[in-house]
Amino acid sequence: MNWTPDSIPDQTGRLVVVTGANSGIGYVTARELARRGAHVVLACRDHGRGRAALERLRGEVPGARAELRGLDLADLESIGEFAEGWDHDRLDLLVNNAGVAMVPFSRTADGFESQFGINHLGTFALTGLLMPHLLAADDPRVVTVSSEGQRFAQFDMANLNAERRYRAAFAYVQSKRANLLFAVELQRRADAAGLRLRSMAVAPGLTRSNVLTGGANSSRGRAYGILTRLLLRIAFRPTPDGAKTSLCASTVPDLPGGSYVVPDGPFQLRGEPVLRRRERAVRDAATAHALWVLSEQLTGVRYPLTAEPPPRT
Repeated sequence: MNWTPDSIPDQTGRLVVVTGANSGIGYVTARELARRGAHVVLACRDHGRGRAALERLRGEVPGARAELRGLDLADLESIGEFAEGWDHDRLDLLVNNAGVAMVPFSRTADGFESQFGINHLGTFALTGLLMPHLLAADDPRVVTVSSEGQRFAQFDMANLNAERRYRAAFAYVQSKRANLLFAVELQRRADAAGLRLRSMAVAPGLTRSNVLTGGANSSRGRAYGILTRLLLRIAFRPTPDGAKTSLCASTVPDLPGGSYVVPDGPFQLRGEPVLRRRERAVRDAATAHALWVLSEQLTGVRYPLTAEPPPRT
């Protein structure tokens, strides 16, 4: 696509929510959108960290239109309160960025395995509850951050919620496969309903982010933290590079719905944003449909779409 951060067009007048915007890729995404004129809502679980991120953003982007709102994707009640408290007349862009990675076994407030519950079910519920506000926009867009690791997932519909054995790395890549399946299924359903909504998925590549060192991972101890930070410094690229795919998917004017934007390097680990068209999960409509139905059942969230895609085989 020959895309660079300098390609981002003027975002003035655009209302944006970025989840997990207090650090890492989420913070860079929010900052760069605000730098180009968007009104950005930083949706963060920890108020203190969120407040510090908001102050930092305003210092780096004088005059930025930005605000902080509380959101915990591990709690369906918090998600509902966030959606009910939306007091703008629309929502132009939702960037589903927040997540956890390879954490010790735990469950969310609603009893879901934490990686599946936060990374996928929380994202599914939030997007569905914000859908009326998205559909009130002229050109609504949803960008969901998956991972290059999703290609290695052994997607087991019978073990998405750690019904059987739990292995942190496998649960993580499975939740990231769910992110990709969700993004493309949302586009299928929007198309079937004749809606102008565009849904995209992205993979950031190997990126220095506290998704591996912060939050729940901090309980793994000092040695884990030191080794992980050393690995991040040596093998992973700077956070602004990892945010490129999110920014690209959020701002390229003619990017088609259902796109999957990834780094163009080997194994999608580093490089400039490109569209990946040959991705098995993107074409797996049957699994995406089954995951959608299961997600509705688990979260109780139904999307206000007037039509569904044809039955899958």
